Amino acid sequence: FPMIKLIVGKKGSGKTKALLELVNKALDQSKGHVVFIEKSAKLLYDISHKARLLDADSYDIHGFDSFYGFISGMCAGDYDITDIFIDGTLKIGGNDLEAFAQFNKKVAALAEKHEINIVFSVSADAADLKDIDASEIMNP
Repeated sequence: FPMIKLIVGKKGSGKTKALLELVNKALDQSKGHVVFIEKSAKLLYDISHKARLLDADSYDIHGFDSFYGFISGMCAGDYDITDIFIDGTLKIGGNDLEAFAQFNKKVAALAEKHEINIVFSVSADAADLKDIDASEIMNP
């Protein structure tokens, strides 16, 4: 069943490294497509060519509403997506935790409908994310 996971911690705490490990694990297990979204293409050489790497900056995403539209459109265009990994979630959507909570609810419904696992890395304190629904909240 689909899951929403959050990897949370302050800047420099190892969230991206933990996310990359989960991407590689998903690539080994997935029978479909694995997508990795980041703010800029800085991890181009760290991600396997088997994963679809998307640079959010090149798609002009501003705010969580446009970010949701982007993810939703991706799912509409590719029924084989099994996993989506997002690095720097608040850098892409904005630092508004309330807006992130609303975005997360919509994304969770989308993930359930399309049976997709989604993992967000979030630069925040776990205590600040108590209103966020997630199957799992991890510290790196």
